[in-house]
Amino acid sequence: MLKDIIVSPAPHIGRRLSTRRIMLDVILALLPASAAACFYFGVRGAVLIAACVFSAAAAEWFCNALRGRARPAASLGDLSAVLTGLILALSLPPALPVWAAVLGSCFAIAVGKMTFGGLGANIFNPAMVGRTFLTASFGVLMTTWTFPGHAGPYDPGFAGGSDVQAVTRPTPLAASKDAIKSGSGAEQVNSQLWTAWTGRIGGCLGETSGLAIAAGGLYLLFRGTISFHIPAAVILSCLFFSGVAYLANPQAYISPLMHLAGGGMLLCAFFIATDPVTAPLRVRGMWLFGIGVGAVTMLIRIVGEYPEGVMFAILLMNAVTPLIDRLCRLVPLGGRPVA
Repeated sequence: MLKDIIVSPAPHIGRRLSTRRIMLDVILALLPASAAACFYFGVRGAVLIAACVFSAAAAEWFCNALRGRARPAASLGDLSAVLTGLILALSLPPALPVWAAVLGSCFAIAVGKMTFGGLGANIFNPAMVGRTFLTASFGVLMTTWTFPGHAGPYDPGFAGGSDVQAVTRPTPLAASKDAIKSGSGAEQVNSQLWTAWTGRIGGCLGETSGLAIAAGGLYLLFRGTISFHIPAAVILSCLFFSGVAYLANPQAYISPLMHLAGGGMLLCAFFIATDPVTAPLRVRGMWLFGIGVGAVTMLIRIVGEYPEGVMFAILLMNAVTPLIDRLCRLVPLGGRPVA
């Protein structure tokens, strides 16, 4: 019987799904958000996405070669490096220089993934490791937001839809910080709710269209690639804590729906927090993990100085995932947990 037991690292999938199949499903689900990024930010968006994907794959190949692997490109077939580069690209501002995007992708793979041993051994989400590195190293570049342009007379002075507008404006979350500090102005931010869902608003490449991200998330749920527990926990936690603040002072705090659509919350709920390697294995653990991600994100957005808290929340909850798995481990019938 023991010869039939296969010992392998995470992700542990209990169905006939290969790692490549899962990664491919997530990549396909991100196509609507990627298309929206290219539509609203033009060539610049496409270049950043391509640069991140290519450099992430190249970094994994180089790390494999450095470790003496006979076939350095073998691990690229699972598409995990491609997905890491794509998620990182969608979490970057469109005005970020290409060299910084390449540097962040290489750091995400080399430090966030390969240092731990590769796919299944990393304890932190590699894309968020890369984004945190870029935020800590190039703070100004990572907080410079350009207003999206498209093929139409949406913005004064717009001459075409081929590239990013040379106009910088605050994102809804940045504007919400000003409203919190001044005690007024939240209504003006809330008035941008529909544009936040459609995509005509400043932000990271993958944050501009809430509808595109939600469509991809629903595809993953329909395919059974992810379960609903973590997305539901993240979204409900976000709505609860932002709703409490909004009811307490609607002039200073933006609405829960604006928090959901105006930043990276949807991208986090469906594509980042659901990473099968760094998320808990049990259903109860998934609920705890998702609630923690939503609560920490809202704590940073409402109380902290930084307007967005998704990457910090993900890394913090990744760090406590082993403790959550230990707390929520299954107990055999008639048995008790081993201390």
